[in-house]
Amino acid sequence: MPAISVIVPVYNTQKFLEKCLESIINQTFKDIEIICINDGSTDNSMSILNDYSEKDSRIKIINQKNAGLSCARNTGINNAKGEYIGFVDSDDWIDLDFFEKLYNAAKNYDADIASAGIKRVRSYKWKYHLKIKEEEVTENTDRKFVLCDVPEKCYVWNKIYRLEKIKQFSLYFEAGIYFEDRCFTCEALSKLKRLVVVPDTYYNYWTNPNSIVKSKSTKKTQDAKYTNEKMMKILKLNNINLEHYAEKIKKIKFLGLTILKIKIFKHKKQYILFNQIRFEI
Repeated sequence: MPAISVIVPVYNTQKFLEKCLESIINQTFKDIEIICINDGSTDNSMSILNDYSEKDSRIKIINQKNAGLSCARNTGINNAKGEYIGFVDSDDWIDLDFFEKLYNAAKNYDADIASAGIKRVRSYKWKYHLKIKEEEVTENTDRKFVLCDVPEKCYVWNKIYRLEKIKQFSLYFEAGIYFEDRCFTCEALSKLKRLVVVPDTYYNYWTNPNSIVKSKSTKKTQDAKYTNEKMMKILKLNNINLEHYAEKIKKIKFLGLTILKIKIFKHKKQYILFNQIRFEI
């Protein structure tokens, strides 16, 4: 049984896929299986996967008709054999010591979840999106949400999870919706017992301005509302203190048009000019 099953959903990401796979196969921690779910790609992604599977026997390819990110991740969970599972999106990459540090911390503290920091990458620049300052272990549910900055950052991929617990609680991603991470992450932090947060290693999150998630649509708006409402129900059901999630929005209008929004959140201010230009203080 491998220590970690790494689940990589792949759909038309030929431009980024090699960098993603290189960051996984070159991990300092070698006891992993790499489950790549080709979700009906129509570009050169499948050819890239085949090339890499010939080089590295740890790579397992599963082909399926296009069913979306949630279904691809669920396929990975159902086929995983590791003690822990982790997720890496195929247009992102991870630091080379990412799984070594997460797994060692999880084992040292018998943790069900180990979580790392996040770097957000845009074109030629990056910034810390979530920085873990020091290692900390907790079973307090409120504290788990604060340490992972959830629900603001409901990301599934900067963590590893004990597979036995994921299956015990039947934690899967709801199919056919955007923002599927929100509910899975909240459920996992609520139901799995012990969390350790790990400093000095990062998941590198590529922000593509032309991605489907960045585009606007009625479906996306509806799913955002649906998943937010479902997420809030999970939080209330588990009596999560939401004070750290409080956000206020001020709007400045001219001739009936909103020219500036000011979001006040956790002692930070974000200014949004003409609904496009963003900067923080």
